[in-house]
Amino acid sequence: MKIKKGDNIIVIAGSNKGKKGKVIKAIPTENKVVIEGVNMKKKAQKSRKAGEPSQMISIAMPIHVSNVKKQD
Repeated sequence: MKIKKGDNIIVIAGSNKGKKGKVIKAIPTENKVVIEGVNMKKKAQKSRKAGEPSQMISIAMPIHVSNVKKQD
């Protein structure tokens, strides 16, 4: 896998095609990368303390390395 943490990339395939971002995390065993601001999914988070409301948070999910390329 030639893409490493910290590289600037552009998404070349999928629903996020054309988006640009920086690699936050590389997962070489699964050939996936997590990119800042790309492939965001909503997740419900329970309240940690009594009396606090639960909330929806956005998390960047992994995308396959074949769908991205390094930006020059």
